[in-house]
Amino acid sequence: MARELAIVSGGTGAIGQVITRRLVERGLDVIIVGRRAEELEALAATSPHIRPCPADLASDDAIATVSAALDAPVRAIVHSVGVPVAGGVLEASTEALLGAVNVKVCGLLRLVRAAEARFVPQSRIIAIGGHYGLEPTAYAATAGVGNAALMNLCRQLSLAYGPRGVTAHVVAPGPADTERLRNVAASRAAQRGVDMAEVFAELKAESAIGAFTTSEQVAWGVATLLAPEADAMTGSTLMLDSGRRRGLP
Repeated sequence: MARELAIVSGGTGAIGQVITRRLVERGLDVIIVGRRAEELEALAATSPHIRPCPADLASDDAIATVSAALDAPVRAIVHSVGVPVAGGVLEASTEALLGAVNVKVCGLLRLVRAAEARFVPQSRIIAIGGHYGLEPTAYAATAGVGNAALMNLCRQLSLAYGPRGVTAHVVAPGPADTERLRNVAASRAAQRGVDMAEVFAELKAESAIGAFTTSEQVAWGVATLLAPEADAMTGSTLMLDSGRRRGLP
């Protein structure tokens, strides 16, 4: 019997690789989507259940490319792409903000349109968002705008696909100790005229438990949403911010 599929964008990233392996462990074949074919092929070589699909999710051409790679029911889409660090709201270009929305929001929509004919009841649309989408700052413009829009899109998708038993979710981690976070810290440090190590320590201290969110914790959140009981969470955002968010709810 053919294994059901998961589609993971950003699967070669620090978090995406851990998500990909967790989904393979759950019994799914994983289609990893991204622009860098060599990186995709290297990850696919580690397991017969991982398949590369080179495609640029910033372009509508990706819809046909991803669709052609599918040959079984799609149990999950996991959209795990990051956005370039472009500085704070006072200096980030409008082009950078447009690019963030294109890859985060329109990229997810392209994946959904590529896979929708293969959705089955309890298929999951899962977007990896982020803390800054709910807690705006003056120093992370692309992450804030892109992730806030992503949450709105997932709520809309939950309403549109709900009659088919397909649910949509956002997983919103807090900062993880990755190269991308260090770029954010460097940008914030430059804005303030201080050392990056000082900013990095401050970011860690913002957590109630003094910790960054790990890739393994994000992968756990994604895997949890595959459970039948997660139907009740459709349209919602699963906060994995290590106690950073101060607002209610």
